[in-house]
Amino acid sequence: QVQLVESGGGLVQPGGSLKLSCAASESIVSINAMGWYRQAPGKERELVAFIISGGVTNYADSVKGRFTISRDNAKNTVYLQMNSLKPEDTSVYYCYAQIPRRGTYWGQGTQVTVSS
Repeated sequence: QVQLVESGGGLVQPGGSLKLSCAASESIVSINAMGWYRQAPGKERELVAFIISGGVTNYADSVKGRFTISRDNAKNTVYLQMNSLKPEDTSVYYCYAQIPRRGTYWGQGTQVTVSS
């Protein structure tokens, strides 16, 4: 029932920045947690970052200090600001929303490529 629309991916040089957006079709204040996974070919899926309804955030060690997740409740949107990007950040990034008693919903994925 919940739709998630991702945007903001693209090609960037090492050391550059990108900002991903994930817009939800309903108020995100009713959603327990939102965040991003990423999965590159031949690699396991990795939880990158998430933010819970109370505003607490968490990050994978591989991105801590470089990525920042935030939310804008008025716009029903969660953002992932990615700075100091590295080639190993190259992946498809999938937004998700977890709602108790309803399930987990996924965005369509957006490609992030970090290459010189």
